[in-house]
Amino acid sequence: MRIVIKVGTSTLAHQTGLLNIKRVEEMCKVISDLKNAGHEIVLVSSGAIGMGLGKIGLKKNKEDISLMQAGAAIGQCELMYVYDKLFSEYNHTVAQILMTGAFVAIEDYGKNLNNTLFRLLELGVIPIVNENDTVTTDEIVIGDNDTLGAIIAERVQADLLIILSDIDGLYTANPNTDPDAKRIEVIEEVTPEIEALAGSEGSHLGTGGMITKIKAAKIAAENGIDMVIANGRDPRVLYEIIEGGGACTRFLAKKR
Repeated sequence: MRIVIKVGTSTLAHQTGLLNIKRVEEMCKVISDLKNAGHEIVLVSSGAIGMGLGKIGLKKNKEDISLMQAGAAIGQCELMYVYDKLFSEYNHTVAQILMTGAFVAIEDYGKNLNNTLFRLLELGVIPIVNENDTVTTDEIVIGDNDTLGAIIAERVQADLLIILSDIDGLYTANPNTDPDAKRIEVIEEVTPEIEALAGSEGSHLGTGGMITKIKAAKIAAENGIDMVIANGRDPRVLYEIIEGGGACTRFLAKKR
């Protein structure tokens, strides 16, 4: 399978913004094992802003865009250093791709992006994609790396998009406030009723929320790609998801 895995800041970092070493090490180990089993993996990784600000002891402030951009510049170095170190331990090579909206909006840039992604996969490399938050403010303000994951999944013609977050999936109500809330296991179509179940707030470290995940599910489904929302607290859930199980919400692709 060709799989795009999007990992959010809440999965990568503690509430302090500093790296969750145990979890990231486990995630890289599992992804490496999936690579060894023959799967092709593209990793869409958030976390640069949170890690950068955490490293210098500051908190995220969406009103201070230049601070967020500075945090991204610091954190992106940290993020790629960690990924390169951990994946190298399992004999896998990573490559960094930093995107802006122009990569998709301008035809020539889009072709170059496709060529690079497919060539890296052909070479057995794990592409690691993130929004270039040091020079663009769209993702900082909107919080849309979930949609970026769906765009990348469409670009590489993925079989599956997995979004790892801090929740097990989409619930019938807010599970933090409603004890009767139940996780929806399978969604065949994103209807207005499903969209209405999405809240508006993400974690204080991340910039997204369920709304951006539903948007990503719609993009994936329209392009024939199944999408899964799962909790990244235990990266071993990736094994179960790929086998069709796991505690998650699975959005089914539209039949063509």
